[in-house]
Amino acid sequence: MPAVFLTIDTELVWRHHVAGLPIATQFERSFEPAGVGISYQLEILRDFGLNACFFIDPMPAHVYGLAPIRRIVETILAAGQEVQLHLHPNWYGAMVGDQGRNHGPFELIGRSPDEQADFIAQARALLIEAGAPPPIAFRAGSYAADDATLAALAGLGFTYDSSHNGSMQPWPSRVGLAPAQVAPCRHAGVIELPVSLIEERPGRLRTFQICALSAAEMRAALDHAVTADHAAVVIVSHGFELANRAGTGANAVHVRRFEALCAMLAESGDSLATTRFDSRAPLPLDRRDTPLPPSEARLRWRQVEQLWSNMVAEHAT
Repeated sequence: MPAVFLTIDTELVWRHHVAGLPIATQFERSFEPAGVGISYQLEILRDFGLNACFFIDPMPAHVYGLAPIRRIVETILAAGQEVQLHLHPNWYGAMVGDQGRNHGPFELIGRSPDEQADFIAQARALLIEAGAPPPIAFRAGSYAADDATLAALAGLGFTYDSSHNGSMQPWPSRVGLAPAQVAPCRHAGVIELPVSLIEERPGRLRTFQICALSAAEMRAALDHAVTADHAAVVIVSHGFELANRAGTGANAVHVRRFEALCAMLAESGDSLATTRFDSRAPLPLDRRDTPLPPSEARLRWRQVEQLWSNMVAEHAT
């Protein structure tokens, strides 16, 4: 049966730093916005008996110290969930109160292979210092990884990368795999677990992400993975994704989708077990898994739902 990796990218949101908000407000709106942030998600995961991987970006510690990162690491580990490494390099060089004027590269692939390796090593050390176990899995911020990134990960002892996102090729996702590659494979020294995709229109791919797919599309994608005997399903969300962009109100559309997805996974535990990078058996590699084919009816329903999300739910307070 497919191994399901429910992954939640967890980061201090750059736009709140640019707005010059106090760190306490940035923390709240990034990690615990509107009562539907990390603590809420951990509670739902617990209620449904699901595993999740929280990819945490520790780089804001360069600006605000380790306390905010340690706090969120401790919260996730105390709930029995997994912490792995995420990385947005633009935090390197930023300063308190600079409103985003100073920053490092926004995409990791904007640096040389040696510089990429240095950024990853720094982030790894910060995450461990914040209380996380040594990470074995990685996802680049904005999926901005290439083969040099993966080679750097291999050199630092990582086993897995999950940065390949064919819907965002050729920029900023530049791992040297085909856009429609969704099956795990060994590549550039690590096991690559591509983000799962659906084909929303012929030749047009879309990420399996809470804010990107309707519940009907998620159900169809999961059923497709089971029927086609996929090796893995990699789902993406963010710690702040269930709230509006300002972090001041819940986005009811996204909350319903998250709860619906968790219910689907709990009901399908015999065929779709959520798993962890740090405790699972070896994955079957190099299968010919393909994204869910397009459906005009599913697409039209999601477009209506997205319109409501953008025009109404996004502006809730």
